[in-house]
Amino acid sequence: MPEEVRPDHASQPSSGTAVTAVTFHIVSTAFFTFICYLAIGIPLAVLPGYVHTDLGYSSVLAGLAISMQYLATLLSRPFAGRMADSVGPKTAVLRGLIGCSISGAFLLVAAWFTHMPALSLSILLTGRLVLGCGESMVGTGAITWGIGRVGAQHTARMISWNGIATYGALAIGAPLGVVIAHAWGLAAVGVTVTVLALGGFFLARLKAATAVVRGEHLPFQHVLRKVFPHGMGLALGSIGFGSIATFITLFYASHHWPNAAFSLTLFGSFFVGARLLFAHTISRFGGFRVAIICFSVEALGLLLLWQAGSPALALVGAALTGFGFALIFPALGVEAVNLVPAHNRGSALGAYSVFLDLALGVTGPLAGLIVSKFGYAEVFLFAAAASLAAVALTVSMYRRSRLASATAAAG
Repeated sequence: MPEEVRPDHASQPSSGTAVTAVTFHIVSTAFFTFICYLAIGIPLAVLPGYVHTDLGYSSVLAGLAISMQYLATLLSRPFAGRMADSVGPKTAVLRGLIGCSISGAFLLVAAWFTHMPALSLSILLTGRLVLGCGESMVGTGAITWGIGRVGAQHTARMISWNGIATYGALAIGAPLGVVIAHAWGLAAVGVTVTVLALGGFFLARLKAATAVVRGEHLPFQHVLRKVFPHGMGLALGSIGFGSIATFITLFYASHHWPNAAFSLTLFGSFFVGARLLFAHTISRFGGFRVAIICFSVEALGLLLLWQAGSPALALVGAALTGFGFALIFPALGVEAVNLVPAHNRGSALGAYSVFLDLALGVTGPLAGLIVSKFGYAEVFLFAAAASLAAVALTVSMYRRSRLASATAAAG
């Protein structure tokens, strides 16, 4: 059922409490993204080892187990964006959290059939597909919901806080999942995911819906064409995160280094720190200029990982990669969302996010292939090259944007 259309007074506070009200609405909405990504992060560092070691499959299939989620997110983004625009972002978030909960149940069942590897892997992959659909609905819905509460002028802040919730949850979830799996096994991981997502669902039901903005909805293909260059930059920059998320634990294991999950925690911590400290730079300097710097820092971190001869250097590389990756999504996202009317905001976010999903979906199997041919370190060299390509693309977009602005001013 469509959400109730109601005026959004939160975006127009009339007193000195404006900043507090805006921050409250942003953080309270991003909390549901936090719950969603806890459900994603808890099994993240566990599943590659489970598929590779417990089930006995190759590193390529271990990467596929992670990437199946991103593939499902990719395919469901258009549907999630249209849902947020047409029936409301709250409905999208609620349905997404139910999907996350169901994915936990699939993990539980997969753990029961470890002695039957083919069946266990099939159940596991099915759960990853469900989780990917849930992620697309929560991710797109939460951002759109938050912007509806605080107004389009706070788009960069909403996207930034949504990312803080995302990677903060991954930073907490990855080591937490390892602890749970070591203590009680994969089944307990599944139960934890299910309970967390259901808790988020019941909390989301208590939060007020926002207005559904009426207007002609552009075809998704049209929106996709508008945001294509921005999305390609995002995709190239996301390969670094995908490489770390999928293979950092096995990279550490190949060197016999301890505490691989801590590298994910450090990545997430520096990501969150950069978002908190530097999110305002997007409105001050513009999305393109911020993105160029971020891609460069990310490339440096990935090159350090490629050449890491000790766990300490690997941690520095992971931290720099997280710091550089932090503002890429909001920096290019603000530029992309501004290309469409407000009533197509959800579709624009969905179309833009498709490129993140595409990158993460391709990275797992492709990185697995690179591992099988060259080794784990070369995965990070490949990701660094992608980040440097993103620098060149973003410089080109920035120049075109300045030329268009100058032409418009002259006209």
